[in-house]
Amino acid sequence: MKVLFLDESGDHNLSVIDPQYPVFVLGGVIMEQAYAEGPLTDAMNAFKREMFERTDIVLHTADITRNRNGFERLQDPLFRKRFCECLNSLMSDLRYTVVACAIRKNDHLARYGVAALDPYLLSLDVLVERFCFDIGRIAGRGVIVAEKRDPTLDRQLELAWLNLKIQGTHYLRATVVEQRIVALNLRAKQDSSPVCNWPTLSSLPSGGTYWENPTTTIGASSIASSAAVGRARSMAMALSSCQNNRGQPPLRSDQPTSL
Repeated sequence: MKVLFLDESGDHNLSVIDPQYPVFVLGGVIMEQAYAEGPLTDAMNAFKREMFERTDIVLHTADITRNRNGFERLQDPLFRKRFCECLNSLMSDLRYTVVACAIRKNDHLARYGVAALDPYLLSLDVLVERFCFDIGRIAGRGVIVAEKRDPTLDRQLELAWLNLKIQGTHYLRATVVEQRIVALNLRAKQDSSPVCNWPTLSSLPSGGTYWENPTTTIGASSIASSAAVGRARSMAMALSSCQNNRGQPPLRSDQPTSL
């Protein structure tokens, strides 16, 4: 069984766009469930014990960069340097596939106006396609795990998932989605399990990369430094607006690119 763990960066609201970060990113990591619950969990817990002498700390990028919620020691330059080096090494050694869809919201809204789709739901379509391609022609091979938000947004996500199983995407039939992915499960944001920490560390830095250079193809990168994640693969291009007009070729590649 393969699992796609999802996390987001930025606000998906098109009514208010922050000029300092007008990008929304839905990112995730794909890995085998047995690997996630075994070697990856063991490695992540060992890293947490070495750094903080505890395993219940939640590795959220915002907390790491702001030295809060258990990461206050990162204010010490020497400890922060050690933390970054160990984290980069860990991310390079583990096996996972990174997928991310980045949308420049102002361009998306300017192009489609009132018909512009919600960036979260649009990005979900893209990542579900990537996941189905990664699974291959095997029924019941995948499950998606997303982060809970608020009850209204959670219901919207569940409805969007139901719609994907009924209508499919522009490039995948509904039967393919339903056959290959058995469920979409929601987990609490405060979940400290290593597999739930991984998406924010491995895929969400793509938002900053894309904001700085919107023409780049985003690879996997560490939040800690500019070191690339050696064994990760990126399968989704950063898109200024990925809501394709019908009849146009897809703006994203179907083939993964090795780093």
